[in-house]
Amino acid sequence: MSEAFHQFTMGLRDFIKDYFLSFWDYETPKVMVVKNRTLGVIYRGVQFFVITYFIWYVFISQKAYQESETRPESSVYTLMKGSAVHGDDILDTVEYARPSEGGDVISTILRREVTYNQKQGTCAEHFEVPNANCKTDSDCVQGEVDFDGHGRRTGRCVQYYNHTFKTCEIQTWCPIEEYAVVREPALVEAINFTVFIRNSIHFPRFKVLRGNIKDASNKRNMQKYLNKCQYDEEKEPYCPNFRLGFIANQARENFTELCRTGGVIGVFINWKCNLDLDASNCKPTYSFRRLDLRKDQANSGYYYRFAKYYSKDGVQSRTLIKAFGIRLDVIVHGHAGKFSPIPTIISTVTAMTSVGICTIICDWIMLTFIDKNEVYSDRKFDEVIKEPTVPIPTELSYINSFSSNLSDLSEGVPL
Repeated sequence: MSEAFHQFTMGLRDFIKDYFLSFWDYETPKVMVVKNRTLGVIYRGVQFFVITYFIWYVFISQKAYQESETRPESSVYTLMKGSAVHGDDILDTVEYARPSEGGDVISTILRREVTYNQKQGTCAEHFEVPNANCKTDSDCVQGEVDFDGHGRRTGRCVQYYNHTFKTCEIQTWCPIEEYAVVREPALVEAINFTVFIRNSIHFPRFKVLRGNIKDASNKRNMQKYLNKCQYDEEKEPYCPNFRLGFIANQARENFTELCRTGGVIGVFINWKCNLDLDASNCKPTYSFRRLDLRKDQANSGYYYRFAKYYSKDGVQSRTLIKAFGIRLDVIVHGHAGKFSPIPTIISTVTAMTSVGICTIICDWIMLTFIDKNEVYSDRKFDEVIKEPTVPIPTELSYINSFSSNLSDLSEGVPL
């Protein structure tokens, strides 16, 4: 037992000693010339791919030579403009825009469902509410509040308005919305409503401030321009006026369907600025996309409720309005870049280092698939104990004028 332990200890000591001594060895690549057409084509092909990737994608497309800023400071102001005829009424922005002027979110009412003359009192619960249907008072628990319902139960079972069946009586605003609602026609003229979007963006690192409105010589000319222009990507890129119909079309949405269910549309303002050029070339681009989930019926569309309160015969009353519309969320993205020597040096060194991948790949192919008789590996790896006093020529190697050990392996190797 002691002898086995002694042998184990000696072996471990020799291993640690060899590892420690080999740690201080110096390794240098050995230059070999392998005249193999297949390997040469692979080598140059990989080189071409790596160099093309860095020149086209890294430097030209991604502009890796630039210092960049991706979190600019931004301000958004929105305003809805337009008027529409709705029955005998003329609607303006106060009636259909929420808020009429605001920040990065603004909504427009396209259709309303109105419940008139609601008053505080008692009435029958809607029959679709769970456990609302009843036959006797014992089926209704006094004081119970169903969060899917409309109010607090009184404990009585009453006739459901002018129907023959009964539901539990509740204390709430009566009559309830589902029974007395009046569905108004859609505001189809809203397709021509105009959304004014003013956006300014600041890149503090480069001290550049830009806006999405075209500069004018004076305020009067500016106001005339803003009153007449409509955004066009080619002709009017600096006009901040967008028709709702244009926004819906760009988001690939049917405006009639939006009037029925409502929806949330994102207005994306993208600033991609190359500050190596003049700052006037920094222009915004716009894109539009539906944000709410259309496939999920429970979460699709956009609507909200609000009420108008008034006093009638000394009793407080209200008109409840369920409004369906388009909500616009303005989202700003910014990216600015400018030449800087530090990222240029880093990217250049990375590119030059990555070229070394070509040698690693070709060495692996050569030693794994081509070196059948281990001729390449015998010449590839040499161990020099000490510097020889007299150069020893080999059969397949020679020393070039730069003292590099080059091996010509074009003969004697089965491929």
